[in-house]
Amino acid sequence: MSDRVWFYADSGKQLGPYSESQFRDLIANGTVSGMSYVWTSGMENWQRAQDVPGLLDRPRPPGPPNLASANVGGNNLGGASSSAASVATAGGASGGSLWIDFGIWDFTWRSIVLAICSCFIIPLPWVLVWYLKWLVPHIQVRGRPNLGFEGTAMTIVPWFFGAVVVMIALAMTGSELIGNLSIIVQLVLQWLFFKWLIANLSSDGRPLGLSFSGSVWAFLGWAVLGAVSVITIIGWAWVYTAWMRWFCNNIQGTRRAAIFNGSGLEFLWRAIVAAIACSFIIPIPWMYRWMMRWIASQTELVDRDAIDA
Repeated sequence: MSDRVWFYADSGKQLGPYSESQFRDLIANGTVSGMSYVWTSGMENWQRAQDVPGLLDRPRPPGPPNLASANVGGNNLGGASSSAASVATAGGASGGSLWIDFGIWDFTWRSIVLAICSCFIIPLPWVLVWYLKWLVPHIQVRGRPNLGFEGTAMTIVPWFFGAVVVMIALAMTGSELIGNLSIIVQLVLQWLFFKWLIANLSSDGRPLGLSFSGSVWAFLGWAVLGAVSVITIIGWAWVYTAWMRWFCNNIQGTRRAAIFNGSGLEFLWRAIVAAIACSFIIPIPWMYRWMMRWIASQTELVDRDAIDA
């Protein structure tokens, strides 16, 4: 097995050869995901990594012992440190970080279709469902094979078009102050979208039974804080990472909790690089995938019992 060389495909290009250990490193850092096409000697055709027996089932090193029972230099290392250690150990055993991968050209043409249909408003619910049914399966969750999206357009049609009618009515008042209320309507629409998205996630075609418990008032509060933080020039990055942590903390319905570990500084420099690159237009799809991969890598699944402990 160790003598094998591996190849994988990315954006239509064949990359390799890689030794067994090199290829395992690519899997570990998320460069090769379960959705990536791979090939090695003995395989008739290219296959997704998740379909190759044993490829993604790499053993994890044992976690450190519980610090609560350690006594270093006569000092018992309990308290918050031991809790953090137990959470980290449980996180490695129960889930680990997410990863995401998709082809650039596939993403580009689908995103263009979504953007065009958004301009016409009416077809948007159906196109949005079509887009999510393509995107969600590219997110890899350890212990949840074949992630999918089971939502239907008719579920969101009532509140989507209701919000559109309200925004049109507000705009027709001619009052700039009243017209600005449409921003609140849009934010409420986003909140409803997130609740609908989370509630319709599935694994192997079966609903996961998840829900989003964050209140609309808290969501609006975070949006206001994010808007205000822009005046600090860089402070918005810390606000938005805190917002993402709040979002993850409010995903309920599973024994594993989602935790976002990204820092404001990490988000800030990546956002600056992405903004500069996107000013040249062509790199936009690559920057979008780069940012999504980082966000996924910073989102970890941890056993709730470990957090409570």
